[in-house]
Amino acid sequence: MWFFAVDRGGTFTDVIGVDPEGKTHSRKLLSLSQEYADPAIEGIRRMMKISAESPIPEHKVSRIRMGTTVATNALLERKGVPIALLITKGFGDLLEIGNQARPDLFALAIIKPEQLYSNVIEVDERLDHEGSVVKSLDESALRKDLEKIMNSGISSLAIVLMHSWKNGVHESRVAEIALEMGFDQISVSHKIMPLIKIVGRGQTTAVDAYLSPVLFEYIQSVKKNTGNIPLEFMQSSGGITDAQNFRGKDAIMSGPAGGVIGASAVAKLNGIDETIGFDMGGTSTDVSRYGGEFEKVVEVETSGIHFQTPSLKINTVAAGGGSILWFDGKKMRVGPESAGADPGPVCYDKDGQLAITDANLLLGRLVPKYFPNTFGQTHDQPLNEAKTRKTFKKLTDEINTKLGTDLSSENVALGFIRIANETMASAIKEISVARGFDVRTHALVCFGGAAAQHACGIARILGIKKMVIHPMAGLLSAYGIAMANQFRYAIRSIVTTYK
Repeated sequence: MWFFAVDRGGTFTDVIGVDPEGKTHSRKLLSLSQEYADPAIEGIRRMMKISAESPIPEHKVSRIRMGTTVATNALLERKGVPIALLITKGFGDLLEIGNQARPDLFALAIIKPEQLYSNVIEVDERLDHEGSVVKSLDESALRKDLEKIMNSGISSLAIVLMHSWKNGVHESRVAEIALEMGFDQISVSHKIMPLIKIVGRGQTTAVDAYLSPVLFEYIQSVKKNTGNIPLEFMQSSGGITDAQNFRGKDAIMSGPAGGVIGASAVAKLNGIDETIGFDMGGTSTDVSRYGGEFEKVVEVETSGIHFQTPSLKINTVAAGGGSILWFDGKKMRVGPESAGADPGPVCYDKDGQLAITDANLLLGRLVPKYFPNTFGQTHDQPLNEAKTRKTFKKLTDEINTKLGTDLSSENVALGFIRIANETMASAIKEISVARGFDVRTHALVCFGGAAAQHACGIARILGIKKMVIHPMAGLLSAYGIAMANQFRYAIRSIVTTYK
């Protein structure tokens, strides 16, 4: 039977399949295309030589594993479902206040991150720090408030009550009432993250309520094509879980976690003790460190939201092959916006903007004849090198006019590459040098579609002497997903006297 592992990134989707004879097949597709609705399903169909109209035969596939950026993108772009926060009376502003840490310590104008919830219900109840009931739950008032929320069109709730990690009796009753009233998504903090400290627990519950419906919708869309084939997903922790147990809070690093697993396997195969994983894709770059065991964290921050979930330690920066190149009138800039898969860089010939991919093409680091003819408005053309050169010439003329310089297009392209390299090298320093590790003793394991083009430049900046580029570097995250173990985790707070 076939086995498939899929890494759905922001720009490209990688699919690896092992056929019944044990032979490995691979496909790399644009994550957004007018030719198909879902790149993962399209990749599987192409490997099995199945038409778009035919369902995937259940008796020929043992299972499908996926890593996805669906939840990550929904959080970054604030495209989750509308949610309401239910919190103990008197604490309605608590999550907005947070831990009082300022996003930018020295900024005069403080811009607070946008909260995920749009409505707040202050629940009239109270437990003390031992979990004993101080004030009983006012169910009548709660029902009236929930009815107003439901009538406003909100169907997802984050229930976060004081000291519920110690005793979840009130949260459970609130959830029962909400379920009776017909709410679709009900995330309860003492089940989502049963840890002391309400801010972290509350933000995690809000993230789960905000993202889980988006994930469930995507999972259902996949199952329409896969039927009863076992479907599994990579979690941020680096472990695989069944689709029915995949939660929004565990999905933020779903794709990058596969890359960390794959990079560690490459390190072991080559007998390397210390490595830096350098995963440069189309939208962003993920870097990680491996020193014989996986580095993990419990608290993560994404798009200004701090929440708690077991995760591999991964540092992400907005620098990828699709990062847009621009000039602000004074200096050259790279990103953070990405050209994405559609329209993509200028060389995709879909009226896109100049990107890192165009710079590498101009400098001869990409060879058009090695790419499939899937570009242009008709999706059957090669990379348009002439259009890239023409657009670079226009930008170069603008830079020379503004700055009074005499740069060539190649000079400008190389300048953009160096800016991107410095950004990615800084991310690597954060997970190594800033934590007391000598990055020069590490090997740089390069993977992702764009990493090899920048590997030497990154290694030169950091003083790294050894690089490892796997033959299937562009698909290594999918390989990692295929190799990962299935597991679930449990977390709880223990209050005791230290002796």
